[in-house]
This record gives sequence, C-alpha cells and structure tokens, in this order.
Amino acid sequence: MFRAFALAAAMLATTPAFAQTAPQYPLTIPAPHGAVIIPGAGHQQAYDSIKYAPARRVGDMIYVSGVIIAPAPNEPKDMAGLKASARRAFKAVDTMLKAAGGSWDDVVMVNSFHVWESPNFSGSRMDQVTVMNEVRAEFTQAPHPAWTAVGTSGLLAPTGVIEMQVIANIPQKK
Repeated sequence: MFRAFALAAAMLATTPAFAQTAPQYPLTIPAPHGAVIIPGAGHQQAYDSIKYAPARRVGDMIYVSGVIIAPAPNEPKDMAGLKASARRAFKAVDTMLKAAGGSWDDVVMVNSFHVWESPNFSGSRMDQVTVMNEVRAEFTQAPHPAWTAVGTSGLLAPTGVIEMQVIANIPQKK
C-alpha cells in the first residue's frame, strides 16, 4: 500500500500541473509603496533566512542593503586584498542595480561603514578610503554620487572591513 502511494505521489510530482518551477530572477515581490528586488538565488536564500530585502524599490528610489567588503579565505589583508574584496562588493551592487533596471549612473548616495582598526586589514583608515575611491572610480563617473564614510566597531560578518549601502534613483518603467 505504501509503495503504491509513493509511486502515485512521485508520478503526480513529475506532471506539469504539480511540478514546481524555479523562480525566474530577478524576482520582484510587491511591497507597500514599491517592491522587493531579489537578483538571484543566493539573495533569495538570504531573504528567506535572514529576512531582509537585498534591494527595495520605493517609487523611483532603490535602496540597496549593505554589502560586506571582507577578505576571502587565503586572501591577503593588505591593499591588494581589500581592492579585490571591494571589486566583488561593487559587482554585487552592480547586479542589484541591473535587477532594478539601472546602473551605477543612477546612484545618488553611497554610505560606507568602516571598521578602521579591523584585524582583517593591515592598512590605515586612509588606505580604506583610498581603496574605496579607486574601486568606485572603476564603476562610477562624474558627476559622482554623494558619499558618507562612517567608522564603526564591527559588522555583522566577523571578517568584514567595510559595509557599503547604496541609494539610487531609477525611474519605474510604465
């Protein structure tokens, strides 16, 4: 009896009416005043487990949640390592901006939160600022977005050196 039930359940699950399809990314979830934007499956996992929106549209404004700049395992904790980490973070933000229909040209504000005395970076606070400026120049052009850099004692990711949050103005398509 159990085998017959299991076989019937397996057959039903493979038919189109019962088969589940993977979500198509970017995924937009309607929310008050706009939508949550989920660029990919990894972001979906974070959205489901940590309960935060990777990006949120409110009207024409896009708010991108913080992206951690941290050394990868076996990556140096010097300027070169921080630049590699920053490029990954800027590319991650780029993915979210594209999912919202925009680009770095639409960014109006960058907020960065720095662990100035991080054990995960051997340079100074000015070295962190230099890395942010150099990598940001690879992604943004003049006129530059506004930028605020704030010192903090720690980030959610224990190896994080910098967390970057971005705000963009990307008009909704009508």
